[in-house]
Amino acid sequence: MRGDIVLTPIGTILAEVEEPLDMPLGGLPAVVEVYPEYVKGLKGIEENSHIWIISWFHKAPRDKLVTSPWKVNPDLPEYGVFALRTYARPNPIGLSLAELITVEGNRIYVSGLDAVGGTPVLDIKPYYENDIVFSPDTPYIRGKQRETRQKLMTRHARTHHREDCNDLHMAVRMASIAEDIFGKVNSPEVSVFAVGSGCLADCLQGLTRGRLAAPPRFDYMISDQEYSSIWKKGGQTLIIKAQKNVGFDNIMMLDDEVLFHIELK
Repeated sequence: MRGDIVLTPIGTILAEVEEPLDMPLGGLPAVVEVYPEYVKGLKGIEENSHIWIISWFHKAPRDKLVTSPWKVNPDLPEYGVFALRTYARPNPIGLSLAELITVEGNRIYVSGLDAVGGTPVLDIKPYYENDIVFSPDTPYIRGKQRETRQKLMTRHARTHHREDCNDLHMAVRMASIAEDIFGKVNSPEVSVFAVGSGCLADCLQGLTRGRLAAPPRFDYMISDQEYSSIWKKGGQTLIIKAQKNVGFDNIMMLDDEVLFHIELK
C-alpha cells in the first residue's frame, strides 16, 4: 500500500562545498547544525567516535534508476541506483558515516561528510558495534587513477587504524601495488602476510579485510628490521619489500621502484 510520508528536518549541514559535483570522494569537514527544538536529542552523543548522518540530498536528480560510479572511474559499467551509493535516486536520502570531532551546543563538528552546505538533516544515529561487517562482499568499483585509489585506501586505513602514521602510508602504497597486479585486495582470493610494525600489520589487515581464520587470508610477524608484505592469489606470489636506505618522510611521493624491491613469482 502506497501513501505519503512526511519528514521534518531536524537540522542542516554547514559546509564550504555547495554543489554535489564539487564534493570530493571521501567528503570534507563540516558542521551539522541541529535546530534548537531538537537539541535535547544530542545528549550523550559526544561519547561516539562516528555517527550516521541521514539527510535529504535536495540537489540530487530524482529521475535516474541507472548510473555509473563516474567519480571513481568514468569507464566503469552502469549499475542500478539501488546497487550504488550515488546521490541520484528516486528518494535522495543520504546515508553518510562521519567522524565526530566535537560538539558545541547545537553544532556537531565532523569530518568525512559528503553532504553539501544547506542539505537538510533528517536524523542522526550513532555508529555502533552491530554496524560492523568486517569482511563484506561488495562489487569492485576501481578508481581509474592510482591517486584516487590511494586516497580511498588512506581513508579506509585511517578509519580502521584510528591514527595517521608513516606505517599507514606504507601499507597504502603496498596495497596499491598489489591492487595494480591482483585487482581487488579485499577479495576472498587474495591473502597477505605482513612483516614489520604492528601499525603496518593493522593497516594492511584493515585494507584487505583479511581474517586470521575462516578462511585465513591474513597473517603477520612483528619485526623492527624489515618492512614487507607477501601477497598471494591463485598460483602467483607478490613480494613487496621496503628498501632499507629509503626514509619514510615522503612515502606517498616516491616511485615504487625507489621505495620498494618488488618481485612477482
